[in-house]
Amino acid sequence: MREKLLWGGLAFLGLYMIIPWIISRVFGWGVHRRGKQSRQAALTFDDGPDPNYTPKLLDLLQLYNIKATFFVLGSKAEQHPELIQRIHREGHQIGVHNYTHMSNWLMTPGKVRKRHVDHSADIVERITGVRPSFYRPPWGILNLGDFLLKRQYSIVMWSLMAGDWNVKTVKKRLRKLLLTRVTDGSVILLHDSGKTLGADPEAPHYMLEALGETLAQWDRSFEFVRIDQMFPAPERKPSSPATEIGWVRRFLLSCWLLWERCFVRLFHITPVSEEDSLFQLRCREYYGNQPIQLSDGVVISKGDRIAELHFNNDLLFQLSSQSKSSVQLAIQMIRRTEAMLPKIVHLLQTDPMYKDVKGLYGISLIHRGTSQLGFTVIDLPKGVFSFATQYYLKLMMYILHPQGKQRLKTKRELLVPKIIAISTRELQNRYIA
Repeated sequence: MREKLLWGGLAFLGLYMIIPWIISRVFGWGVHRRGKQSRQAALTFDDGPDPNYTPKLLDLLQLYNIKATFFVLGSKAEQHPELIQRIHREGHQIGVHNYTHMSNWLMTPGKVRKRHVDHSADIVERITGVRPSFYRPPWGILNLGDFLLKRQYSIVMWSLMAGDWNVKTVKKRLRKLLLTRVTDGSVILLHDSGKTLGADPEAPHYMLEALGETLAQWDRSFEFVRIDQMFPAPERKPSSPATEIGWVRRFLLSCWLLWERCFVRLFHITPVSEEDSLFQLRCREYYGNQPIQLSDGVVISKGDRIAELHFNNDLLFQLSSQSKSSVQLAIQMIRRTEAMLPKIVHLLQTDPMYKDVKGLYGISLIHRGTSQLGFTVIDLPKGVFSFATQYYLKLMMYILHPQGKQRLKTKRELLVPKIIAISTRELQNRYIA
């Protein structure tokens, strides 16, 4: 289980963080990065509104009759509603940039949507009467679940970035970028606040100087437009929890089962029987720090060889889908286990790989009724491993169980992973083939 948690954690990080980054930032799928209109570009400003710099920026834009888009933080919008009103009143567009400047990688999709994007949109709507339709995540970082935001918001990235958070380079880089690299459909990323992690507090001052000098030389045949003039706003669809959960679960299920197949191959996990591969085994040493005292007196200590029990989650999902209730699923699992144990005994007796195996061992949320089959059921020692195992197995239940998230809300006291183990001697006494 430790290897599964480690590799599963790495696979999860890749799926949750790295793959969305590649999809959105490298390939631009599911996001807007560049418009298609000729002789148009979009100035966008993140991290505001800022009481020191946003008014000066608005004065500059008004001087040159330029419309821009401001991706604001909800917390700052609450603090400075007068700036939000002015941005709106002067014809600029307001988008959402989270409630605070927190990376979406560090939050669940639900937290991003409810506490950051929707909450910030509510704040802007209360101030202006218009609900934002465009969203840009901090640092342009999306997690896997953020693509569901497309039901309500268009996600906007950028095609040109001036690095205007650095006072040493902002003036030179910004002038060069605007005068030489802006092309049809460019979306330019700038910042009207320097209070974000990694930014120089005075950087917006130099950005404003460079922008003012550049606009004085700007080719007037090239127009700066709002983001909604470049990209269409999404059609707002009524939220449908059942459909959304179904989509999420189907996607997670495909990814999960792919990961399971990779894990089975990587760690040489084999089915007990070719005819029924629901149960799988892996021979390894027990490396728990605490010995396991079994009900028949046998003790499994660190270094002892064990047969680790795994479920084939493809078949487990099929069983759960066909079951009308959790009770029916539990009964089926007990019956299948009872029928499989004699085959496991035969395997332990005849396969050289399982020579000197002291017992059968597993960690599972499905442990009700196993003591009747001779297993000893033990609490996991408290610690990081127990904590990670609990969340790993709950995620698996959410994906595989027919009631999904609803099952996690009912009888929570039963959703505790346990060690289930039975000695080879007890197996042979009970289930000799």
